[in-house]
Amino acid sequence: MAGAAAIGLTSAVAALGAGESAAYATGAPTAPVVAVGAAVIDLTPTPLKEYAVRTFGTHDKPVLLGGIYLTTALLAALAGWSAVRRPFAGAAVFGAFGALGAWAALSRPGAAAADCIPSLVAGLVGAVTVWFLARLWRGLPGGRPGQPAAPDGAAVTSRRTVLTATAATLTAGALAGAAGRILTDRRYDVAAARDAVRLPPPAVPRPPLPSAVHPDVPGLSPFTTPNGDFYRVDTALTLPRIDPRAWTLRIHGLVDRPQLLTFDDLLREPLEELDHTLSCVSNEVGGPYVGTARWLGVALPALLRRAGVRSGADQLVGRSQDGMTIGTPLESVLDGRRALLAVAMNGEALPLAHGFPCRTVVPGFYGYTSATKWLVDLEVTNFTAFDPYWVQRGWDRTGAVRTASRIEVPAPFAKVPAGDVDLAGTAWATHRGIAAVELRIDEGPWQQAELAADAGPDLWRQWSYRWPAAPPGTHRIEVRATDTAGAVQPESRAAPFPAGATGRHSTVVTVT
Repeated sequence: MAGAAAIGLTSAVAALGAGESAAYATGAPTAPVVAVGAAVIDLTPTPLKEYAVRTFGTHDKPVLLGGIYLTTALLAALAGWSAVRRPFAGAAVFGAFGALGAWAALSRPGAAAADCIPSLVAGLVGAVTVWFLARLWRGLPGGRPGQPAAPDGAAVTSRRTVLTATAATLTAGALAGAAGRILTDRRYDVAAARDAVRLPPPAVPRPPLPSAVHPDVPGLSPFTTPNGDFYRVDTALTLPRIDPRAWTLRIHGLVDRPQLLTFDDLLREPLEELDHTLSCVSNEVGGPYVGTARWLGVALPALLRRAGVRSGADQLVGRSQDGMTIGTPLESVLDGRRALLAVAMNGEALPLAHGFPCRTVVPGFYGYTSATKWLVDLEVTNFTAFDPYWVQRGWDRTGAVRTASRIEVPAPFAKVPAGDVDLAGTAWATHRGIAAVELRIDEGPWQQAELAADAGPDLWRQWSYRWPAAPPGTHRIEVRATDTAGAVQPESRAAPFPAGATGRHSTVVTVT
């Protein structure tokens, strides 16, 4: 029944094309597949989320969308198979798909009634298309079970009609989908608005970081992570696109003087620079989800004090344009650390993927409790009154960064010549700082690594060690760090859930 499956797949292309076109009016996040994907992310159990991040890394979102497209294709083929027997049965499958998409769109925080329109349009177009094509198919000689075949000439003419209709529908659906996606992207594009942002200089510019913070070892990560290489882990299937000219930030809750700030208001405030290492709680031991940037923004404590924080408040909840909620201990925001409402990253306006036009940065915490991207709302509240997104899913409420270190040079399973070999890597204990890094080879005694210059407790610290590599063969290298409070990185391994990974990173190399 390849022909019946083709009818279903063609109808699915037409449906998704119509949905993408309708999303031109309501925004890319309301397109059927994206809306369903966002709901799937929210409903996915935490262990499965962690598995996806661990297995697919920053490609987890394309994998999810690919899975949704594949599932849609299988259901569409089933709908086509059903429709050639009972046309309305196939149409019902597409109607259910449209209803599912509408529910998913309306389930998003801050959703409007119009957000369900693309999915309803997709369901309607799919249902009508599969019904129509199935009717044509059933008119073919032998097109229905038990129907006798007709003379070849009549069959060829009928098949040509069905093939022409199917091909035309497939082409129109594909073109509508591509055009809808392109036009939607153009309509909501904020690249020009971002390029037009003129950042004022900081009130007190910070000096450049000294070259001594970075050991001269080939292969070692740069001390400051370029924006294009900075890790991204979030739940957004499509990047929120916010025009800074229309952006506002509401500060409310347990405050005496609620505030409403525009982007221009922020830029008129005294801006501060903050060199800070940000890491993700999903990072495995030795993993890549950590980076350092120079952030520019407004002092968050000053804005909160201006609003007048009331006694008894203990949580600051940031809300993103896409509905994400991040909760930070309020006492830590106000304890003297340099928490920011950041508007720039490494000398340029925030990239879209990292929160343009505004995000929070609070040293000492993993991103899931400190770094609200695409920020539009700050609420001063209590931990007992509200559980943010990740806390609802079982993650630790505080999210303080654990001491971590990793070996970057040489690469795992590298072959190195006998003799002096450079080992190097990075360690961090954000807002505490790194006091020492030690290495050991093959379970031997711990040896002190040479620490690069200390740029401050909110930054990672890089290290190096000259190893007299011998004898030939396989060797295991292990690293551990000690923070400035004297706490040594624990040996026992723990998974990232629920409070961040622990354990010592190791690598294996072969001396030749």
